[in-house]
Amino acid sequence: MRIRTAAAVVTALLALTACSSSSDDTTDAAPTPSASTQTAPAGPTAKQIAATLADATGVTDLGDEQDNTGSCSNKAAGKDPSPNDCVQLITTDTVSIYEFPSETVAAHWAKTMKAQGDWRQVGRYALAWTARDQDATSDERRDELVAALKKATAQ
Repeated sequence: MRIRTAAAVVTALLALTACSSSSDDTTDAAPTPSASTQTAPAGPTAKQIAATLADATGVTDLGDEQDNTGSCSNKAAGKDPSPNDCVQLITTDTVSIYEFPSETVAAHWAKTMKAQGDWRQVGRYALAWTARDQDATSDERRDELVAALKKATAQ
């Protein structure tokens, strides 16, 4: 019995090691802390998206841009990384732009945080209107920002 248990443990560890050593990030599995924090995902950053959205909506900027990544990323806050960490959070007067390592993580955040206010997922990003004076952003402007993000990320 002891030998079978040891063999099962060794087999499981080998399988986990084999899975984690793969450099293929195209699987649909939930991200692991190492997968979500080792390399930046392809595509624009949340900061780059902020500039793109401002340009697409005909304004110079979205107002008082701040990097608040530490509020949605354990790693950025100096703690142990979580599979649900954001990659970057840019908060402006108009909208908060969350960048996630995958669409799965973005969907989890958008679904969970919907109770706090207006959250809209676009691919591995989410736009939220729950901070500062963002509630003053009109529904029309919110729709315009979502459409611009879809276009910028070809969603």
